[in-house]
Order: sequence, then structure tokens, then C-alpha cells
Amino acid sequence: MPDSRPIGFFDSGVGGLTVLREVIRRLPSESTVYLGDNARAPYGPRSDEEVTRFSAECLDQLAARDVKAIVVACNTASAVALGTLRRRYDVPILGVVRPGATAAALATRTRCVGVIATQATVRSRAYFQAIKDENPFIEVYEHATPDLVPLVESGALEGLMVEAAVRHALGPLLDRREDADDSVFPIPRDAVIDTLLLGCTHYPLLAPVITAQVGPGIAVIDSASATSSALASLLEVNHLLAPTDALPRHALYSTGDLRAFQRTNERLFGSFFPTVEPVALPGAA
Repeated sequence: MPDSRPIGFFDSGVGGLTVLREVIRRLPSESTVYLGDNARAPYGPRSDEEVTRFSAECLDQLAARDVKAIVVACNTASAVALGTLRRRYDVPILGVVRPGATAAALATRTRCVGVIATQATVRSRAYFQAIKDENPFIEVYEHATPDLVPLVESGALEGLMVEAAVRHALGPLLDRREDADDSVFPIPRDAVIDTLLLGCTHYPLLAPVITAQVGPGIAVIDSASATSSALASLLEVNHLLAPTDALPRHALYSTGDLRAFQRTNERLFGSFFPTVEPVALPGAA
């Protein structure tokens, strides 16, 4: 039987909107509920315990809205808390790490993949393991880029300051200066990545700047498209797809700055989505 209940989406902030956009393109009949925990973003510098607790508080809100499936559109939460979250709820829960890793493994030609992500995601080694599961011969070099999420959350997506921040963040993966400090280089000097995986759903909002920095020889991969395909398969297998003639409804919630959230919403969706609404969570003020 078709299921018209909404799909829930959770992210630490606005980054998961990039996944939501791809899902709506792929599954236009589906209703959605999105919750961004902007008040407590970024999650990357937080402990695993905090990430798991905050994620569960957000998913409690989605479960209370009778969602039929949940996309954890936050790489940090997917890397750190996905197993715990799946045990806590009785609806299918999809993360973004595995789909992104699969896409990167298929894209690389030289079997040399760089991953940029938050500190917590890199610490978890989730992408390293997921890519190795796809192809154990791929060399995976993970690099934490903590300065990029605050840029996106503030709405700074272009300009000289953003270009400088991205250049600095990518330097250890791309720079081959002879005088560079080996201690900050995550990859050997003779290794050249041909694929860069954006291991945070905030980063696709900086994709034009990132792509310009890495140049045409490196494929830039994000998990949004792969996640939308994985979600479509999950819904079909579990007989959860909405009727094709359904009139979808969409809701956006944020724990933080509604104006900043709305600016990103309008950048991605124009007037398609309703205005973001506030939601109060324990400790999110």
C-alpha cells in the first residue's frame, strides 16, 4: 500500500538542505519534514556523546511528527551516532556516509580519494572504512576542515574571504610545496588525489568555490544525489512510497537563527518552500 506520511530529515544546520533538494527532485510526490539544529551547530567539534544525544533529541521531534523514514543528513551524526539511532527508533533510518563513499569509490580512476569533513567525522574513520569496504585497494586520505561549516551557517558562500578559507582548508590535500610541514600533510607528497569527497552536507553549498580551487583534474563528489537514490530504493523495498498523484506537503524547522536559515532556504528553493518555523529542544537556546 502507498504511504503518504512524510520523510524526516535531520541535520546540524542548513547543510542537509542539499540532500533534501536532491530527494525532492528524485521523489516529487513525497512529503517532507526537515529539522536543522542550528542553535548547536557545528557538531564537528563536539564529543561523540554530545553528537549522539543532540541527534536523538532531534529525531525524537521527527518521530513525534509520524515520519515513515528518516534521513540523517548530517555526516557527523551519520558517522558517530547512526547505529545508536537505528536501535532507538522503529522506522528506517538512512545515513549519508555509505552513499557518498560508494559514489567516490566509483568515481576514482587512480584509486586515490581525498575526504574533507568535520573533526568528529574524521575521528570516526567512517569514510575510510566505508570506501575501503567498496574497494580495499583505494587509498583514502581524510582531512578535517572545521572552518567551513561556520561559513555556510552564516550564509557566506562566495567572495574573497570564502575563497581564502577554502584554499587554506584544502591546502594539505593539494599543496606539494617542498618546504611544507610534513606533520600537517594527510597524504604522501607523491600521492595525487583524483577524487575529492565532500564529507559534510554543508560543503556542497561551497561547491563552486571548491571546484574552482581543485581544478578540472579532480572530481568533486557529494553524497546528496547518491543518498536520494538510496532513499528511493529503501522506500520501494519497504513499500513506503507515496502515491504518484499525491499532493506533497513540506515543513522546515530550526532550533536557531530563523533569518539565516531562511536565506539559505531561499537560495536553494526560491519560494517553493514555506517559511522556516522555530522548534525548541533541550539545551538549544
